[in-house]
Formats: sequence, C-alpha cells, structure tokens
Amino acid sequence: MLVKKLNSPAPKDHFFTPGQICNIVGVSKRQIQYWNISGLINPTSKTDGGHGRYTFQDLIALKAVRKLIDAGVSVQRIRRNIGELMKILPRIKRPLEELTLVATGDVILVFYEETAFEAVSGQEWILDIADVYRDVEKWQKRKRVIKKYRRAKKVYLQKRSWGSGQ
Repeated sequence: MLVKKLNSPAPKDHFFTPGQICNIVGVSKRQIQYWNISGLINPTSKTDGGHGRYTFQDLIALKAVRKLIDAGVSVQRIRRNIGELMKILPRIKRPLEELTLVATGDVILVFYEETAFEAVSGQEWILDIADVYRDVEKWQKRKRVIKKYRRAKKVYLQKRSWGSGQ
C-alpha cells in the first residue's frame, strides 16, 4: 500500500487506519466520516485508493474532539471555535493538538502562554489571586469587627440586666 503525504511527513508505519482510529478513540466509522465531511478533522494522508490515514497528531486531535463532545460541546461549535482560534492565533496551525482546551458548559476555554481566554470571542478570563487574597482579608476583618461588636453588646446587656436586678 502506498501512502501519499498531504500535510506533515510521517513514516508509513506510524499511520492509523480509520478502523484503528475508531477503536482507539471509541467512536464509530460514521462519526469519523462526519467529522471528515464537516471539515472538523481530516486525515493527514490518503492511500492511492483514497482511504484516509491518520498520524499520531491526528489521533490527539480526534481524542480532543471526543472529549469536547463528551463534555457537551457540539461539532458545529467545536468547528466554529477552531476557526476563530486560527484567526486569533495565526501561528497555531492545529489548535486541537497544540492548545489546551477546556469545556465549561458550551464555552471552550483556551490556555495559551500563561493566559486563559474564550475561544470564540477571545475574551480573557482572569482570576487575580491577589484580589482573592484581599477579599479573604476583608472578610476576616469584617468577621473580627462583628465578633467584637457582639462581645461588646453581650457585656452591655449583661451589665444592664445586673443593674436592673438590684
């Protein structure tokens, strides 16, 4: 069998057939075909007969798609997110393989170069730990003030009840 190189070179023995991919990823051949037709994931190479052959990098992308779908993200949303990521990050050629993606409901967060952002809008998700620490300090201070006030009120009420009892 002769394998034609389409995108990235890889030794012939490192290609996976669609059947092998289905077994490894845990999806049906029909799903793989749909992902190919819809442009979500395409095999890196094809045989002379036109049969797709997948590389290990393709396998990573397929596993990422499967995990995103299992998390509740639709194929259409994944495809849209990948398209936007390629616009936002032009150096990234294969986002499913090169980026860390996390699904939170129907939102895909991207972790890239020490930042997190939403894949479609590019809006950065920031959680400043120093702000959280300040919030904790404020809460602790309020707690101490309230505790002091309650002690003072208790002492006042006790003195008042002693004074009225005499």
